[in-house]
Amino acid sequence: MSFKYECTDFSQFQEQLKKMRDLDDKIIYALNTSIPTESFKGQVDAEAKCRELHGQLESGYGQRQEAIKKCIVVCADTVKTLKDKREENKDDVSLNKQFKTEQRKLRLLQAELSVEDIIRERTQKTFRERCRLFFRFDSL
Repeated sequence: MSFKYECTDFSQFQEQLKKMRDLDDKIIYALNTSIPTESFKGQVDAEAKCRELHGQLESGYGQRQEAIKKCIVVCADTVKTLKDKREENKDDVSLNKQFKTEQRKLRLLQAELSVEDIIRERTQKTFRERCRLFFRFDSL
């Protein structure tokens, strides 16, 4: 699944990340519907289900990391440009305000990388607990 994201508006970007994190937020439900109970063990291939879910999770992690890092680069470039302009014209109040706003956005984007790490760790812990009998975790 592909998502479009907009780096200029942090609130909109955060909403897109929220949508992209849907599987992570609903990991318990996804595992409950994927892994069979004792009575259905022979009817469902739990290893294949765990492998498929793992692939979806890894794909989501990659997409979100890429989106966050791209926006950090875009925002850092904007901050650098504004800093140069601000040094040329130190008395421009609106330029100063815009610079500080972009700096704040850059810090928020960098914080999203930490949030992403926490979400990934929590999801992987849950995934490991539930799929440990069916799936090898060499890659996790």
